[in-house]
Amino acid sequence: MNETPRSGRLHIALFGRRNAGKSSLINALTGQELAIVSPVAGTTTDPVYKSMEILPIGPVVLIDTAGLDDEGELGAKRVAKSMAVLAKTDLALLVIDPQQGINRTELELVETIKQKQLPLIGVINKTDLDEVDSDFSGQLPAIPTVKVSARTGRGLTELKQAMVQLAPKDWTAPTIAGDLVPPGELALLVVPIDLAAPKGRLILPQVQTIRDMLDHECLTMVVKERELKAALNKLQKPPALVITDSQVFLKVDADTPPGVPMTSFSILFARYKGDLATLVSGALAVEDLEPGDKVLIAEACTHHRVADDIGTVKIPRWLRQAVGGELDFHWSSGIELPSDLASYKLIVHCGACMINRREMLSRIMAANAAGVPVVNYGVLIAYVLGILRRALGPFPDVLALLDNRI
Repeated sequence: MNETPRSGRLHIALFGRRNAGKSSLINALTGQELAIVSPVAGTTTDPVYKSMEILPIGPVVLIDTAGLDDEGELGAKRVAKSMAVLAKTDLALLVIDPQQGINRTELELVETIKQKQLPLIGVINKTDLDEVDSDFSGQLPAIPTVKVSARTGRGLTELKQAMVQLAPKDWTAPTIAGDLVPPGELALLVVPIDLAAPKGRLILPQVQTIRDMLDHECLTMVVKERELKAALNKLQKPPALVITDSQVFLKVDADTPPGVPMTSFSILFARYKGDLATLVSGALAVEDLEPGDKVLIAEACTHHRVADDIGTVKIPRWLRQAVGGELDFHWSSGIELPSDLASYKLIVHCGACMINRREMLSRIMAANAAGVPVVNYGVLIAYVLGILRRALGPFPDVLALLDNRI
């Protein structure tokens, strides 16, 4: 847990045609031979992620993509995967080979990136070659450009400076919970020992929340669910906030005095990584589900499933109970959502701890575009257990929206 998780890093994606030098540029920026480089066109076939530090930006992920001019049926699939990377991109680099020049490939990418309102830098590579002309004034739309040589290192300092200047100032997500607990006050975290977590570790959202509390000068106490009542009794005054794992919501709700604010890690991440109000609206769509309806349970990562797994066992069980019959469940794990989102009546998404905020927002927007309500694990669990209003107590604006909908 000593490294910043990938989901907490600025995502910088490199795009361009085959052999423009994207992989070489990543190696030059990192000072390591991280990406495979070859004169053979199409060496990079799938997006490749490289974590590093760029000061003063801090932790970043560089994403190497396949060439946008790839050909054939397989090439079209590679291009589609490259373009899908835009969903998680915070800053885009368009790498240009002066020998190739600029054509419709670059111009269409610039237009797409502009429509997505992403910051973009044009990187004219291979400027160490005397025989090439690196002046593209008038050919490229009005975007900042930097001339570099991935081979000699020329221009890398200027490129990093441009990346610092254009990196979105608000790329980091809102605080997890630091704005909910005054400095010097206590946050009491209820952390069951998750069977899915490696031995000796806590799961990522719990670790990130603890760090967020420390960063905001808050006191933190961590207990298991069986210890909560005893811990509360030993405190001289109630905690400012109780944060629990969603899977022990009912016990924590029963043991936490009514006047003490309570929520869950997953609900905090619904706000931190996505749009809490939209996800709460998605929970209310459970009322419209009928037996036989198609439900997608989407997880952003793959993990070893244990007995009574939340995504494959618990949530389907709770939804069947809420609907009063069987539902047509489908599961999606990994970096892409299914293409047929419109065929689902509800999307239930994980807490998104392994993806960045831009990608989670992109997934929410994709669901909205398909006309499908979307909810995350924690919000759904609070809803089906009948304690959503209390779990939203720390978020009065969202609670007001909930009351207006009910």
